[in-house]
Amino acid sequence: MRRPTLLQSALAMSGSGKPLLGLWLYRNGEDWNFKEDCPISETTRNKQQDDKKLSSEKLERISIIFTLKNQVGGLVRALQAFQDLGINVLHIESRQSLSDGSQSDFLVDVECDQKKVEQLGTLLKREVVTMVIGSYANEGFVPPTPLSTTASFDFDEMPWFPKKISDLDMAQNVLMYGSELDADHPGFKDPVYRQRREQFSKIASNYKYGQPIPKVQYTQEEIKTWGVVFRELHKLYLMHACQEYLENWPQLVKYCGYKEDNIPQLQDINVFLKRKTGFQLRPVAGYLTPRDFLSGLAFRVFHCTQYIRHSSDPFYTPEPDCCHELLGHMPLLANPSFAQFSQELGLASLGACDEDVNKLATLYFFTVEFGLCKQNGELRVYGAGLLSSVAELKHAIGTPEKIKRFDPEITCTQECIITAFQNAYWYTDSFEEAKEKMRKFAEQIQRPFGIRYNPYTQSVDILSNAQKITALVSELRGDLCIVNSALKKISARDSNLDVEKISNLLQSGLDGTETKTRQSSD
Repeated sequence: MRRPTLLQSALAMSGSGKPLLGLWLYRNGEDWNFKEDCPISETTRNKQQDDKKLSSEKLERISIIFTLKNQVGGLVRALQAFQDLGINVLHIESRQSLSDGSQSDFLVDVECDQKKVEQLGTLLKREVVTMVIGSYANEGFVPPTPLSTTASFDFDEMPWFPKKISDLDMAQNVLMYGSELDADHPGFKDPVYRQRREQFSKIASNYKYGQPIPKVQYTQEEIKTWGVVFRELHKLYLMHACQEYLENWPQLVKYCGYKEDNIPQLQDINVFLKRKTGFQLRPVAGYLTPRDFLSGLAFRVFHCTQYIRHSSDPFYTPEPDCCHELLGHMPLLANPSFAQFSQELGLASLGACDEDVNKLATLYFFTVEFGLCKQNGELRVYGAGLLSSVAELKHAIGTPEKIKRFDPEITCTQECIITAFQNAYWYTDSFEEAKEKMRKFAEQIQRPFGIRYNPYTQSVDILSNAQKITALVSELRGDLCIVNSALKKISARDSNLDVEKISNLLQSGLDGTETKTRQSSD
């Protein structure tokens, strides 16, 4: 993927490019020198030279990543901070921001002492939108991977994807709605509702990874709308919701305040989910692009709206809202098997081409949003789109001719309908069956590497060569030894333990690899 050069970004940021060309410093050998027309006084120059001598013995290599709005003189003002402090710049490059097309990201490698780093941070805060500063010891310093190479990992023109959970800050592209509503939206002509949506949009756009999710003071009208939806849906859950959904409902009532006259806060649910399955919530302004939404799932992050549908029609919404998210999705995100299914869908999307991402998004739509499963001989619902819609839930259950067995190859070609009932619904016998089918489908995605989520670092490991795979196998061997030891101890006192079933489960995950290896050797 081609990235704009620093000069191209700077020219775009500074209009004609003259402010950049008029910078007062230039690189000569190992030192920064001042041009003759530099307005800095001789005293200032001497002081900076003295400071440099005093700090030469304790210099550190520092990497700074900051984001600027694309406006005239923005880059010049930011670089002025480095000049004013006499900081030696070793490397600088730029790219368009991945989260906001009106901003640019810059990576700057410098060499300076810790005191100047603190001063630099203070100066840059006045100019930049976001900033991260990383310090490394002189000995064995390994500079960060340049922004220009992280897009592809040297694998042709592969799309950029987040490598660690904080990278999700750069994957927040809202596709539709957000603070803007279409003319056919129920709240389009309501200025009070539109202003309220602006408030929710600001919360989402200002949110950064690691921050607590701001709590919302919901209005009486919003709580009333929630209560109407809550009351009607709750009547249907015992008859139609899957067992895993019903098992977690009492805990959401106890720990998250699920009740008719209270809209639960995302932060409370976030704490609950982290404890149950490791999933986290992140506020979002509206529909994200399929790629960005699925990327979140890869890190066990679910993008969740805080706004509620318009009160004029409590049983209809053209977009996800907190009724859909909290009543439809949250109970199952607290289930370990379902959480894993959701994450594997997300992991399969990382680095995939647009066509494959759209297929995965369609499979997500017809499983996580509108899926059914068989339990005790009857169909039960687990799809959040059904569990948050009174009308469509009744429609899906009442039209058995529309319900078909889930087949990823066929399902991924179906049309996803947002403002009307679906043409078909898909079921499996269990979440495990859905996972196995999705894993086989994901193997077809053309990527020259494998991806594994590392829960300890909350990042993804790119398995691109034998060395990385060997290291992972070595790590997994320790876990397998623990499992083997436990099997021996438990089987000695529990005759009901089906060791053969567990062994077959482990072996089934290796059979596909062995078959492919034999085929390639032939």
